Order: sequence, then structure tokens, then C-alpha cells
Amino acid sequence: MSAKANILAKLRRSLEGTTPVPDDYDVDLVTRPWSYAPTERIDRLRQLMEAVHTELHLTTRNGWPTLLEQLLRDRNIGSLLIAPTTPHGQQVTEHFGNRDDAPMLKAYDRPVEDWKDELFNDTPASLTSTLGAIASTGSLILWPTREEPRLMSLVPPVHFALLKASEIRDNFHQIQQQQQWAAGMPTNALLVSGPSKTADIEQVLAYGAHGPKDLIVLILEDA
Repeated sequence: MSAKANILAKLRRSLEGTTPVPDDYDVDLVTRPWSYAPTERIDRLRQLMEAVHTELHLTTRNGWPTLLEQLLRDRNIGSLLIAPTTPHGQQVTEHFGNRDDAPMLKAYDRPVEDWKDELFNDTPASLTSTLGAIASTGSLILWPTREEPRLMSLVPPVHFALLKASEIRDNFHQIQQQQQWAAGMPTNALLVSGPSKTADIEQVLAYGAHGPKDLIVLILEDA
């Protein structure tokens, strides 16, 4: 018997003859104080995320590529890391087409070891989707996939995140229940409230030390 199996067997034997303690967990304790009218969720999210230097823009499901183009131009960003096989990756690719003034669209289509230097040193911005957001804490939910690996949201200095307004929920419990997290989770589920920041011993706040310096959220209203 392996060490792991031996430990588990001892734990099971220790429970013999015992009675489980009734589960008196009160869901209202983590939901009732953090519930909002649907029309208030965006305002609540904006208030909390802007307080930690996140930039938010309201747009539509058809109009966001035009807004993205303007934001890239305003920041003089010449290239953008995308997931070209996703619906939003295809949409932004179609928007820019083969225009001479379009930014270079990069695809995360190879192992990081094959282009680590370019990813870390010559990729100024990325675009990813989100799984939704939590109004009570002002947090985005990032769910890395094979198409959108975790490094897409962590390495480039500027991170553009697409968020559907219809996927903003009141609190974390509501997200877990409605999206059935108990049925399966990824190796990394990220809750992100703002750009990367840290402070030294003198409490001087610095942005971008361990991740994106700028987080820009495009909220796609249902139109």
C-alpha cells in the first residue's frame, strides 16, 4: 500500500462510528448583503475597478473593435496579441483586415519556449475574453484555455479584456452556482480587479511590477 493510500485508510477508519455534523451553512450570509438590481451591477463594478486604476468603456457587441482600434491608436500600440480562433479573435481580425494602418495581430499559437523573448519584450498588449465579473468585489473572472493561455493576460503591459454586461453577477456564490463550478474547474481560475501593483517598504505604490500595468475593460452591452 502506498503512503497516500495508507493515510487515506487511516482517515476513513477514524470516522467509523461517528455522526456527521449537520450542515447549517446560511447562504444568505454571503449573498443577501451583496445583491444588486441588474441595472446597478455595471455602476458597482465600475466604481470598484476604477478605484484601483482599471479603465472601463461601455460599447456594443458589434462596435467594440472600432473602440479597440481607437484605444490602440491613442496609446501608440502597434501590435496586439489575440486568440485568432475564438469568436472575438475572428471579429477583430475581420475588422482590421489587410489595412496598411492596422496593428500587427499576433497569435499565441506555439509553446512559450519558442518565442519567450518576443512575448516578454516585444508584445505590448493583449486581448482576451472573460468568463464574467463579480459586482460585489469589482472583479473580472479569467478562465484560461488552450486558445487563451494564462500568460496572455499576465505578460503584456496592456491587457484589454472583453466583458459581456449580461455576464456580470452580484457575488461569487452566484457565479459558482450559475456556472456550475463544482462540476469542473480549470487549473487556473483568476479573479482580477485591476492592473498589477506592489508597494515597497516605504508604501510607494508601483504598477506593472508583476503583470500588466494597464487593465482596460470593454463592457459589451446587449444591443
